[in-house]
Amino acid sequence: MASVDLRDEVTCSICMEIYTDPVTLTCGHSFCQLCITKTWDNQEEGEYSCPECLHRFRVKPELKRNLRLSNIAENIRSTHLEREVTGIPCTYCIQSPVPAVKTCLLCEASLCEDHLRVHCKSAAHVLTEPTTSLESRKCTVHKKVLEYYCCEDATCICVSCRLDGEHRGHQVETLNEASEKKKKEKVRNILQKLTSQREETEKRVQSLEELRRQVRGKAAGVTERVTALIRDIRKQLEALEKQVLSEISRQEKQVSLRVSDLIRQLKIKKEKLSRKMGDIEELCDMTDPLTVLQEKESDRADYCDAETHDIKVHDVRDLDVEQISKTLHSGLAGIVNEIKRRHKVREVSDMSLGLNTASDTLLDVSTVTGVRQVHFINGAGPDTSKDCPNTSLFRKGKILLCRHTSAHTGLNL
Repeated sequence: MASVDLRDEVTCSICMEIYTDPVTLTCGHSFCQLCITKTWDNQEEGEYSCPECLHRFRVKPELKRNLRLSNIAENIRSTHLEREVTGIPCTYCIQSPVPAVKTCLLCEASLCEDHLRVHCKSAAHVLTEPTTSLESRKCTVHKKVLEYYCCEDATCICVSCRLDGEHRGHQVETLNEASEKKKKEKVRNILQKLTSQREETEKRVQSLEELRRQVRGKAAGVTERVTALIRDIRKQLEALEKQVLSEISRQEKQVSLRVSDLIRQLKIKKEKLSRKMGDIEELCDMTDPLTVLQEKESDRADYCDAETHDIKVHDVRDLDVEQISKTLHSGLAGIVNEIKRRHKVREVSDMSLGLNTASDTLLDVSTVTGVRQVHFINGAGPDTSKDCPNTSLFRKGKILLCRHTSAHTGLNL
């Protein structure tokens, strides 16, 4: 289709042939140089117009050759000529070569569409695709067209072979009959195979659909259980959080009360020390020697009593982070142990699709803990411990689980 459109672009609208020495007018249309010259010669003098768009020119335009269009036209012309040469011409078209569409084996002639319409429609006139090699369709002995098929010798023969030759008296059929019979037999065999394959495919589809339905149901149940499990874990974690935060708050209040009491005692001590410092400063400011000498020794000793009854700030205990950590770890371990205890004995067959299903399938389910549960279906798994070395095998329902040393165990939800 593209080649036809391209040829239209390089066809002169005057002679309707591929351009020869194409020239382009100022209006943009192109013509063969000889065609446009003859056209203008036939027009009245002084009138020059484009045959395509009828644009009139006051002065006769100068014809400039379009080299690019000329090259394209030449390439298309050479390609078209090659196709005409390589084609098989009609035997009866002697005026000009016309491509043949069929070849009659009986007439040994190639026919174009017109001659094919008036050709004999008899069954003896076998038509094939156009060909010049008719020797392969002739009998090598009698040089006649092969018309029959010998069923006993499984070979194509001519009419002379059938009547007078070595195939005389054999069961024969026309080429069309033999061809149709062979095609039907071949098609029948192929159809049987395809039917069998389709039935097998349909069974597999049904099996997989059933498998998908079961998996969808199992997945819904597991999803519900996992959701409930996570919800329960979340509640226990929230309770543990409250417990740990409560312990932190309790210790904080305890330390805070102790610190507040010490601060109160230290403030009282500070006031006493301030008073004593004031008394000593007054004593130092006294100018009367007698008064200074009469100061009691007991009062002096009382000034230093504070050093022997000091308040020990270091006795205040900080938050017991280790105890808090132990409480947290103990609570987490309790949650994990409770989950293991509750789900340790759950039936592993809840996630099983059965060992005797319609397809040979191996399901490998990985859990969130990295532990793998392997389900063998339809005999795909081992029946004895010999088939699965270094494992411990046990059956539960229809599931055969392999507990490998590499932790390939079943985690049941």
